[in-house]
Amino acid sequence: MGIPGRGLAKGLAVTLRTMTRKSVTAQYPDVQPDLPPRTRGVIGLFEENCTVCMLCARECPDWCIYIDSHKETVPPAAPGGRERSRNVLDRFAIDFALCMYCGICIEVCPFDALFWSPEFEYAETDIRELTHERDRLREWMWTVPEPPALDPAAEDPKELAAARKAADKLAAQQAAEAEAAARPEPAQDARQDTKEEGT
Repeated sequence: MGIPGRGLAKGLAVTLRTMTRKSVTAQYPDVQPDLPPRTRGVIGLFEENCTVCMLCARECPDWCIYIDSHKETVPPAAPGGRERSRNVLDRFAIDFALCMYCGICIEVCPFDALFWSPEFEYAETDIRELTHERDRLREWMWTVPEPPALDPAAEDPKELAAARKAADKLAAQQAAEAEAAARPEPAQDARQDTKEEGT
């Protein structure tokens, strides 16, 4: 057993401590809150990068991304070339009533067409109006903050290290070829020496 009224005394102590603190009132919506840099507000669409590969729609666990497209024939770039077909985006919509903000669509997009925007003021009175089309998603794209600067002490990305290694190898190969071209070939000198000895 314990001392009778101990729990009540603890609760009153918490109340007294809270009463002596100064209250902080958020002045929203007059003053916008300071959001963390990686806030997941809404998803912005950079339409020029979208190739209609459908990866985002296929990987979405809630099936809340709707994409429509059609194929267009592109004329050949050079004379004698062949025509090519490409997908043209007709509709890109996200139903934010279904979206669970997991970010899988942003992670799987191979062409960087989707980004997190910190915008959060998109409440609607009708749930059917929470399906936002590509025009609205494009407006949110311009609110996406710049990515944070890289840590100067961090390792280089693997792709950059591989590119540097390939460039160094190519430069060494070209230097070796230039050096070999600059010096005379010893086989020709030996032939000239034998001709001079024979005469």
